[in-house]
Amino acid sequence: MGAVMGTFSSLQTKQRRPSKDKIEDELEMTMVCHRPEGLEQLEAQTNFTKRELQVLYRGFKNECPSGVVNEETFKQIYAQFFPHGDASMYAHYLFHAFDTTQTGSVKFEDFVTALSILLRGTVHEKLRWTFNLYDINKDGYINKEEMMDIVKAIYDMMGKYTYPVLREDTPRQHVDVFFQKMDKNKDGIVTLDEFLESCQEDDNIMRSLQLFQNVM
Repeated sequence: MGAVMGTFSSLQTKQRRPSKDKIEDELEMTMVCHRPEGLEQLEAQTNFTKRELQVLYRGFKNECPSGVVNEETFKQIYAQFFPHGDASMYAHYLFHAFDTTQTGSVKFEDFVTALSILLRGTVHEKLRWTFNLYDINKDGYINKEEMMDIVKAIYDMMGKYTYPVLREDTPRQHVDVFFQKMDKNKDGIVTLDEFLESCQEDDNIMRSLQLFQNVM
């Protein structure tokens, strides 16, 4: 999660007077290619206040002046936070989880909706979002290959300088253990219900997912 937050560095910009912010936000929104939904509507749809949305929007526009971000730009921004590894595949999967309408670009609305869930959603909401990330082909199930692809992408992103040094087969071992626990009826796929149940009843799975969420 730290990487997604860090991507939009001006979140830490000094706050200015509300009246000035409002004028600037309105001016900014008329100058970009994509104009986001009204802040009031986004406030109702997310767990952010209008003030927080203003700051988030300013940070998003700072990195993405056109108002949208494509996959290549997303990868370039994300790679800055993992200089010792290869973040390209994980950024690819994460981008498509953000791009819920599969348009090939992420709008401000997509960004804050996902961020709202990851930062302030319920456990159930966070797990549903994580399931969607692992369900690469969006068929409503997670198979072992999809889980392996995501886990390997995470290990690749963390790089060779992890401690202790990871063995080559560590991702496979990790996936074998977790998939066996999640695939309760042994049909070779994990449904959303199986995923939710497994995560909430197994502390080891939940801890691992929380660890992986830290790299989002």
